[in-house]
Amino acid sequence: MTNPASSLPLAGIRVLDLSRILAGPWCAMVLGDLGAEVIKVEHPGRGDDTRDWGLRVGQTETAYFNSVNRNKSSISLDLQSAEGQRIARELVRKSDVVIQNFKFGGAEKFGLGCEELRREQPGLVYCSISGYDRSGPEAARPGYDLVVQGEAGLMAINGEAERPPLKFGVAAVDMFTGMYAAQAVLAALFDRQRTGQGRHIEMALFDCGLMISAYYGLEAMLLGEDPPRYGNAHPSIVPYGVFDAADGPLVITVGNNSQFARFCRDVIQRPDLAEDERFKTNINRSANRAALIPELERELRTRRRMDLLKELAAADIPCGEVLGLHEALTSQRATDAGLVTRQPHPQAGSTHVLAPPYRLDGERLPVRRAPPQLGADTQTVLESLLGLTPQELSRLKSMGTV
Repeated sequence: MTNPASSLPLAGIRVLDLSRILAGPWCAMVLGDLGAEVIKVEHPGRGDDTRDWGLRVGQTETAYFNSVNRNKSSISLDLQSAEGQRIARELVRKSDVVIQNFKFGGAEKFGLGCEELRREQPGLVYCSISGYDRSGPEAARPGYDLVVQGEAGLMAINGEAERPPLKFGVAAVDMFTGMYAAQAVLAALFDRQRTGQGRHIEMALFDCGLMISAYYGLEAMLLGEDPPRYGNAHPSIVPYGVFDAADGPLVITVGNNSQFARFCRDVIQRPDLAEDERFKTNINRSANRAALIPELERELRTRRRMDLLKELAAADIPCGEVLGLHEALTSQRATDAGLVTRQPHPQAGSTHVLAPPYRLDGERLPVRRAPPQLGADTQTVLESLLGLTPQELSRLKSMGTV
């Protein structure tokens, strides 16, 4: 990126990331991508739980950890100790944003609760992430993505109709919660410019999980029961989904009636289907999908995938290959976009890190910092922000505080 880090939108904002696992760290990473200085606080011995999840990278990182912790520094700090709590509070005073997802009451136990901190620092933006409504009867329940996928009805809308409920391939509830939280933090920072006051943002996994149901959720309310599951097909648009060509699967998304007419005439050479009253409109096609889809499947299975993709593109019908994940990450499209980077690593030599998805003024935002080793920045951060001397750091280390 040609622009310096100081020109990024959140340059000058400091975030203290007291969270772990996924939703909170995802929120902090988004803020870091946009230019904030993010200090991740971890336990000196074990660090974030995700440092022990999945495939190992070096001595203290994993692919899971690295996916959600770029553009951060890491300090190790024992928040169970009085000294660790004191240092954390001093770091809060130097910060604009605090993100935490402690168990219910945990932040208050450590002297890091919102009310206590904002009494001294009214401009602090404080983000609490929990499993459930912090003012409701389930406030103390721990939040886990898979549990919420089940409880929010998401598993019930995923997968094939004849198969059991299915979870999303990734921790979608955690990720959406992190994104919603980042949006709220940005809004609170904007509001602070006008009022000088911070905000207490409270995000619950269950709330965000329910929001993901989107149009499926509203259809369930209209029906008074669960809508059908359609697997790779669309509940409302036909034909729209994954289809098998003679040599592999492809995605075809016919979004309106004129596209359907072109699809039948120019791609599969079946104009009779476009003229059939049962299929002329999308509402009719949706009602009669059981009659239409087998006809389309028969036609598509006789044609090669690349030929179909060319003909669909020529007919201005959105379409694409169905790639494996490794194929997608190593595709020319991903390479040209600069979406997968290699960052230096002290043990592994180098490691892959996904780039931020944002482009500002035509440039992709950079990976300014590779995901950090556990506690790699403890000395630098505590010396520069709090003025701790090498002797004080040595004493804290001997006590196990850092």
